Amino acid sequence: MKIKKGDTVLIISGKDKGKKAKVLEAFPSERKISVEGVNIVKKHRRPKSEKEKGQVIHMPKPINVSNVKLICPKCSKSVRIGYKLVEKKKYRICKKCKQEI
Repeated sequence: MKIKKGDTVLIISGKDKGKKAKVLEAFPSERKISVEGVNIVKKHRRPKSEKEKGQVIHMPKPINVSNVKLICPKCSKSVRIGYKLVEKKKYRICKKCKQEI
């Protein structure tokens, strides 16, 4: 998976299309990422005892990695990602400006 935790991404589809946000967590086996302030859902919690009240909690749910594009920190455009091998070490590169990410 080419997108990692801490990257800034642009949402390209769904109800949050056009938003720019930071990746909070990546789930490579599921090909999903959790993005800050995107795909917020309401979760209803029951009271645990009679004295407590029930709650509605807003929480982010993971979205598919195919619905986002990485924003290059150098040229600040939404880009595709490539790889470059330098002395047996693999680096991500921006396809537009050819700089390391």
